[in-house]
Amino acid sequence: MNGSCPDDWLRGAESAQYAYLGLLLALGLLLNALALWVLCCRLRRWTETRVYMVNLASADLCLLCTLPFMVYSLTGRASTGDTMLCQVSQSVYLVNRYMSISLITAIAVDRYVAVRHPLYARRLRSPRQAGAVCAALWVLVAGSLGLRWALKDREGGFCFGNPSRQHPKTVVFSLLGFYLPLAVLLPCSLQVVAALGRRPASGAGQAEASRRAARMVWANLAVFVVCFLPLHVVLTWRLATGLSSCAIDSALLITSKVSDANCCLDAVCYYYMAKEFQEASALASGPGVKAQRSQGSLCVTVA
Repeated sequence: MNGSCPDDWLRGAESAQYAYLGLLLALGLLLNALALWVLCCRLRRWTETRVYMVNLASADLCLLCTLPFMVYSLTGRASTGDTMLCQVSQSVYLVNRYMSISLITAIAVDRYVAVRHPLYARRLRSPRQAGAVCAALWVLVAGSLGLRWALKDREGGFCFGNPSRQHPKTVVFSLLGFYLPLAVLLPCSLQVVAALGRRPASGAGQAEASRRAARMVWANLAVFVVCFLPLHVVLTWRLATGLSSCAIDSALLITSKVSDANCCLDAVCYYYMAKEFQEASALASGPGVKAQRSQGSLCVTVA
């Protein structure tokens, strides 16, 4: 961090980082490993949402596995040069941060297609196509990092604890990786919630399922905004003003750690996804719901 920060504040911030990252690593590994086990081994049928969730849990786990290297870099014992270990750990960290953002957006688009365009959904949605979308996103996100490397830019502050090394071109990559998905996710989520509110219910069970689905959409959107928006607002402010001070560097540090908490919050949603999947399956298999099967699958797509 910037040397203009008081030494006492720096020491306190460093201790808080160690404790926070240690807690995040332990909790995140447990929750995401459990989520992967449930998603891969306990659910009977592969769905589009299940494919996206497996990829999201994998991305979260990969990001979490870079945290020990982050802690090592923060101790000051790590080399200050661009070592291969530093570059690899930083690359995995950045790829999986923006892969998580991209996958959450893909899930929102999948929900939107299922709810607003159910006739097209039969043709556009399938586990195979969801897998193809995930593969394309992995290539796109990793390719953008490869381009960043080709430009010989590094996102400082992760490996080196030196925000001055962060090149403006690197910041632009980060901002595009967030604001473009946000511009897709926000209208898709709002339209899904609006469609759920207007949907006629065939019974009390279907009405309650729609309400739970709407609450899940709102919760997912809130987690996304709370975790990722503050960091990118700070990055935008620093890029626009060109300022670098203790206050800005501190805000960048804090908001970056808030964004890492998304790894644990995603895992909480996996539980509700599995629960909604089971309830939707039971609902769809009940008498008189055959005509509502596309609506009954709603719970699967919104979790």
